[in-house]
Amino acid sequence: MSIHVLGDWAGFPDSPPAAAVRDADPAASPPELRTVSGDTVFVSALHTAELERFCAENRIPIRHRPDVWGDLLEPFLDTWFDARHQAETLDRLARGGVGHTEAVRIRERVGPLVTAYNGVHQDWCHLGLADLLDAAVSDLVPAELRIRPQDREAFRAWAMEIADRPESKRLRRPGTH
Repeated sequence: MSIHVLGDWAGFPDSPPAAAVRDADPAASPPELRTVSGDTVFVSALHTAELERFCAENRIPIRHRPDVWGDLLEPFLDTWFDARHQAETLDRLARGGVGHTEAVRIRERVGPLVTAYNGVHQDWCHLGLADLLDAAVSDLVPAELRIRPQDREAFRAWAMEIADRPESKRLRRPGTH
């Protein structure tokens, strides 16, 4: 069985070998695999059932990770959050390994890019790692805000490292109760 991955960032032309997959989260949006090297690889939501079968057949753990990038990008959503909600978001980030000062620096770094991206999408529910990586190369974002081709691998590695920080919480392991 193969899994069709999304995006130019995947590093796999079609399907990653099961040995390269550390864990998966079919319930994430979009569904994702985490490689043994710590990269996140996205799978189309249309292939969620295939992803679940792939994990079960290959005994790949299902894990839910905190959505660090979802919290980091929350200020760029087309909505408003009160002070209590913002404080809760910063607390989640701190528990995920991103302190307040670092969160501010990250948001300053990606803010113009994500603001331009969401100016087109007008998302008010969720922006995450998949959106950030899409924004980095999207023609919908002004060229001067996009990540330059020669800097994309370093940007991707930086974003993946941040996404991989939180300690995963095991929900279930296929084939066990």
